Amino acid sequence: MKKIVLIIIASVGFALHSSSQEISPYIEIGKSNNSIQQVSEDILAALKENSFEILGSYHPANRSSLKVIAFTRSDLKNTVIKVADRGALASVFKVGLVQKDGEVTISYTNPDYILRAYLRDNYNSYQSIFEKFSTDLKTTFSAIGNDFVPFGGTVEADKLKKYHYKIMMPYFTDPVTLNEFSSFEEGLRVIEGNLKAKKGETLQVYKIIYSNEKVALFGVGLKSKEDGESHFLPKIGMDNAAAMPYEIILQGKEATMLHGKYRIALHWPDLTMGTFMKIMSTPGDIEDTLEGLCKMSESDKNSL
Repeated sequence: MKKIVLIIIASVGFALHSSSQEISPYIEIGKSNNSIQQVSEDILAALKENSFEILGSYHPANRSSLKVIAFTRSDLKNTVIKVADRGALASVFKVGLVQKDGEVTISYTNPDYILRAYLRDNYNSYQSIFEKFSTDLKTTFSAIGNDFVPFGGTVEADKLKKYHYKIMMPYFTDPVTLNEFSSFEEGLRVIEGNLKAKKGETLQVYKIIYSNEKVALFGVGLKSKEDGESHFLPKIGMDNAAAMPYEIILQGKEATMLHGKYRIALHWPDLTMGTFMKIMSTPGDIEDTLEGLCKMSESDKNSL
């Protein structure tokens, strides 16, 4: 009997320890003395050789010293869409390349962190699939480097599903509505058209469309020098470049985005309030830009 009690106590202790595990948003693969272009080519080759799908790439903040490569894999993509509340946001992961002082630091967004935050209580339902994705990703990147050092701040694992920066700040469940269309098809046409026209100094970095589920996800580069990435990334930390680009998600007739005060804080969890105040206008600026991408042009209205 005593032995059984000890086993139960040990199990409970282990569970408590696991749930309070600190997780970081990024993992550094390593550093390279090669050019950012060469490192990028090596990353693309490694991902393709291991059945990952390349979605797109770009230079955040209009800087050649920064590059982000967005990718996914079919098992991940087909699993997260089962989560009705914007699960598709968890379908894309990114590699960040930051060139500084003659070397390139290579990192990627941590699946364990992002999936727990975006899928919340649904994470446990598909945990084995996500763990395999994470393990395969590490194996893939072992051809590039072998540091695998977590960085970018930490959040306790069990707090990620209800993450918010401070009291009265938004949660994942407080999205910003950008527009409501008459149909999914109309929304898709409007957003695609505005991105093609680079409205609001934007760049479409990637796009995923789930036709059957009527869900579309767009990764949007914010290229305005006044209030885009060039404005806020240098202030909050360019080492976390893999946080970008920002997303629009269209589900059915409704287009939404994660609130800037949630999404920025989630990807920069060690941001001080003082630094956050330096980009006070940024959440609103991003909302204005993405809202503009969801508005019909006059030609669209005339064609109705």
